[in-house]
Amino acid sequence: EISSLTESDILVLRLDLTDRSSHEAATNSVLKHFGKIDILVNNGGRSQRSLFVDTNLDVYSAIIELNYLGTISLTKYVLNHMIQRKKGKVVTVSSVMGIMGAPLATGYCASKHALQGFFNSLRTELTDYPEISIIQICPGPVQSQIIQNVFTENLAKSLENSGDQSHKMPTDRCARLTLVSMANDVKEAWISDHPYLAVCYLWQYAPTWAWWLMNRMGRQRIQNFKSGIVSVQCSSL
Repeated sequence: EISSLTESDILVLRLDLTDRSSHEAATNSVLKHFGKIDILVNNGGRSQRSLFVDTNLDVYSAIIELNYLGTISLTKYVLNHMIQRKKGKVVTVSSVMGIMGAPLATGYCASKHALQGFFNSLRTELTDYPEISIIQICPGPVQSQIIQNVFTENLAKSLENSGDQSHKMPTDRCARLTLVSMANDVKEAWISDHPYLAVCYLWQYAPTWAWWLMNRMGRQRIQNFKSGIVSVQCSSL
């Protein structure tokens, strides 16, 4: 209503990140419609809320398949096109959990750490393509449906209590800051309010203090979890 876009300017495709065999065809459909892909934003994934000792290993397999392998699979097909054009942006929504650790999210943290390592390494492989940007967005707590859809200790179980979301960053502010980061080719952006942002800096520059703090917070968080109390958490978009 507020733009000059027409129906031909918009294409919506259903996509399953875990169905990697469909990613090439989806990429080709976009290219057939628009002729090029300027920006890929990887923003698919699920979080986790369970203790490792209680969690089935197939949950970890599902987390890696969706959050990590599905993301790099789609990236592979789109990046091939960008390399041919020698231009483009690959933007991946990681998480502050990609730069720190937290209880009740071992699999989720692992998948986000994997994305951080992958895209940091991929950036070094693209030095001959200076106009292809690899951008990683690391949100802290953001208002979204992620808590309602987290993995638990088994694949068939859903979280019973998602808790209050009001303390988290509004979704539109996170989206705006993400766009600013993309427009300025920021390699890695931490998007969060304090005190979560301060904890990120602790993990980066004073990890011993961060481990001490997280151990203290983690003990209480686990106790609350076992008691059915939803605590303030660093779950991301």
